[in-house]
Amino acid sequence: MDTHAFSKIILLRFVTGLFSGFAASVLADANNIDKVYHPYVQQDEIEIEYRLIRQDDNKDALDSLFKPRLGVAYSPTDRLKLEFYIIGEDTHNESFTINAFEWETKIQLTEQGEYWADWGLLFELDKKRNDELWEFASSVLIEKEWGRWVGTANVSLAYEWGNDINNELEGALAMQGRYRFSRFLEPAIEFYSGQDTLGIGPVLLGQLRLGQMKKLRWEMGVIVGLDDKTPDRTFRALLEFEF
Repeated sequence: MDTHAFSKIILLRFVTGLFSGFAASVLADANNIDKVYHPYVQQDEIEIEYRLIRQDDNKDALDSLFKPRLGVAYSPTDRLKLEFYIIGEDTHNESFTINAFEWETKIQLTEQGEYWADWGLLFELDKKRNDELWEFASSVLIEKEWGRWVGTANVSLAYEWGNDINNELEGALAMQGRYRFSRFLEPAIEFYSGQDTLGIGPVLLGQLRLGQMKKLRWEMGVIVGLDDKTPDRTFRALLEFEF
């Protein structure tokens, strides 16, 4: 059996298991509105990323939440990207604190345009700063182009464990459809789903080239909750310097 055929079999089994687990799992109480990942890796690229989420809710149960994160990433090969995040949190009744740390590993499985869609994997490990609370997540990253239109889907499963929580399996789905109007502006719409998340809203993306092998990427949008469990409005923004 050749390498490509073996890779396809492994990928098919992984995706089938992930979708089955997503459909059957009991999802945890978490809001998964954050970022839609793309399956691509650029060798020797270094990234500095600032990302923030602000949730506003008219319901007393959630009220508001401000959650920024700062990350640094490096891609040692054209298939592997490693990233580390420091995650903060600020709620309406508490001061800002460094709340958690996250390690990410992204693997690009296929060359762009090699198959009907482009595929990747994402693995994330989160640790609360002052508690023995952990989460490990694995995601399939899928992207497909139709001319100027691009569709992206992230299908994820995560397992949480630690003190004072019930160990549980949770699933999430994030989707993005965008139109490549120009390099500087790409309008998009994003959809997020989970047990305590159901939201949709517009997003704008773009990038500026700052010289040879340097660029600044940005994203901003607002996701509107479609049920009582999801915040009424979630504002998300991202600024990423790549060199």
